Amino acid sequence: MNPLSIYIVEDEPLIVSTIETALLKQGYKVLGDADNVVSAIKDIKTLQPDLTLIDIQLEGLEDGIDLALELDKQQLPYVFLTSQTDSETVGRVKKTKPLGYIVKPFTETGLRSNIELAWHNYESLNTKFIMLKSEGRLHKVNQNSILYLKAFDNYCYVYTPSKNYLVPHTLKHMSEQLNKDIFIKTHRSYWVNVNHIDSVGVNELVLKTEPIPISASQKSLVLSKLKSS
Repeated sequence: MNPLSIYIVEDEPLIVSTIETALLKQGYKVLGDADNVVSAIKDIKTLQPDLTLIDIQLEGLEDGIDLALELDKQQLPYVFLTSQTDSETVGRVKKTKPLGYIVKPFTETGLRSNIELAWHNYESLNTKFIMLKSEGRLHKVNQNSILYLKAFDNYCYVYTPSKNYLVPHTLKHMSEQLNKDIFIKTHRSYWVNVNHIDSVGVNELVLKTEPIPISASQKSLVLSKLKSS
């Protein structure tokens, strides 16, 4: 198993060094660090860490909570690592979706156990990633964010709320990589994420405002999947 890759967002160099040393001793892989939101967003997009540790107080106009809100939009996992526990900060944190909240000062053992628990909970939610090759680049996409896949000759379209990808593989090839707990074939040309289905009609289902065809042979399977999800 590959070690968990972690990115650190912290504006105190000494604390960055302490965190990095602790993580490396515990077998984690540290991809880098930043002391401000702008640099962090750029690096996270490029390095694609498994998990990001975010201090709330950072250099610049934006703080760690602003970064967290951006990562929430991309459905990327992170843990807050901070000494700020005042009511105002906690109130703002409630608007974000962290995997955990580690209070400084921390111990090496406490850091490891919190990361392990946070990652275990994250994986248990079936939020696994899939690598998509599109426009000459590899994209790491959270399967939970995928709405549906559509066949296009020997290619395949992958639709997410924020971006669509044209992948140089057949729908059959891509479907073999999907998490079958949340995806189901609705038609010979479509695989759909059941968590995004809003309604089912006679010969189509609706994801938000997008109608997707559903074949008669697959309808009972789709309905059964919806009831069990």
